Amino acid sequence: MKRSALILGVIALTIMLIVPLPANDLKKELGEARYNQAVENLLVALKETNMNDGLRRSAIYQLGELEASDAVIPIMAVLRRCSDEKCRIAAAWALCKIGDSRGAYAVKQAVRFDDNSKVQLHAAWYYNLYVSEGTFAFIPSESAPTQIAELR
Repeated sequence: MKRSALILGVIALTIMLIVPLPANDLKKELGEARYNQAVENLLVALKETNMNDGLRRSAIYQLGELEASDAVIPIMAVLRRCSDEKCRIAAAWALCKIGDSRGAYAVKQAVRFDDNSKVQLHAAWYYNLYVSEGTFAFIPSESAPTQIAELR
């Protein structure tokens, strides 16, 4: 219980510190040491197995906002293994926002292979928005609200 409260406090503090600034400005504002500590704390929160999905999503979101390249592999694990679709959607967004080629590839694979059509749709949308515009087309159909066609 104390550990969960500590993690929640760290996440809340991190959110308050970083929300208004882009990642590069944030590094300058906080300084390298405090920025690295924030990323490290969020990674601890992300890896916590007893954490609820809402806190996990918050940690993923903040790591994406920080464009934390150290978080690519742990976020890829969430995209691939998490049972909560909202966490997988947040992971797809964060990986695209971070901009690492490994994460972008994982998101592209999620568009193709994720079992959830909502995750596929969001992953394709974020990929188009942050990685490569025009990679996926969204085609309305009678059988599904939107079908995704890969153009590149």
